[in-house]
Amino acid sequence: MRVGKIARIGNRWLHKGMNGMTDSDGAKFKTVEPERRGQTSEEVVTQLRSMIHRGELRSGDRLPPERDLARLLGVSRPTLRAGIRSLSAVGVLESRQGAGTFVVKADESPVLDSSSLSLMASLHGFTSKEMFGARRALEMSIAGLAAEPGDQLASLAEEMAGMYASLDEPEEYLLHDMSFHQMVAAASGNRILTALMNMVAAVLLDARRKTVRRAHDLKESAEMHRKIYRAIRDRNPESARDAMRDHLLLAQKAQEAEVDWPGRGADQSQRKGAAEESA
Repeated sequence: MRVGKIARIGNRWLHKGMNGMTDSDGAKFKTVEPERRGQTSEEVVTQLRSMIHRGELRSGDRLPPERDLARLLGVSRPTLRAGIRSLSAVGVLESRQGAGTFVVKADESPVLDSSSLSLMASLHGFTSKEMFGARRALEMSIAGLAAEPGDQLASLAEEMAGMYASLDEPEEYLLHDMSFHQMVAAASGNRILTALMNMVAAVLLDARRKTVRRAHDLKESAEMHRKIYRAIRDRNPESARDAMRDHLLLAQKAQEAEVDWPGRGADQSQRKGAAEESA
């Protein structure tokens, strides 16, 4: 087996193997001003996404080792792990056992910038009903496609087990939840639908975090994921679509009740207008 050449030049880890991927330059992270270095996983996500958008992190790059990256970003290692898992769950990063964490390759599902959609939600008053409707349409189609070949079953089962194991740990539960949906998308084999799903999911991510933190019982959500898994395992596209629809309708109901998000003002205006008309 050929082993790629490894060298270290200053702060740069360079590893070129047969796939030609390179490690990212540790010096790049020094562009993050000390006072702006993140203290939460959300800020880690923002920083890494910004570096990707600026071209400082490119497709196929491997991130510096965890200890070094945590120091460069000025965060704890658990905080860094949470941020990396969030980005992995939406298809931006990929963690490989024994190899490290990589920016997804160009031939994998593309990553669309969600900031434009978030901005439009604020400017044009997209309602939560519209946003969840888009998510439901995308993910129902994805679930149906995933059930045709019935792939990714081991990964889906692993994430589902993680959800049941973290029913009392909402943020850990959410990470497994997000990864489960990512695995369903991977099983669909449609990178365009996956990219669109990830863009909508990124806009709704803060809402999902708030909802899961306030949830009193996550077991119902876990059971709905089990139904999705079983439909995919049984290669039943119709049941997979129905199970995904039921799950997302429940999620929509929970999030609309509790979360303030970019388009919520439009929701409230519509409800007020409807109430006045019926009075």
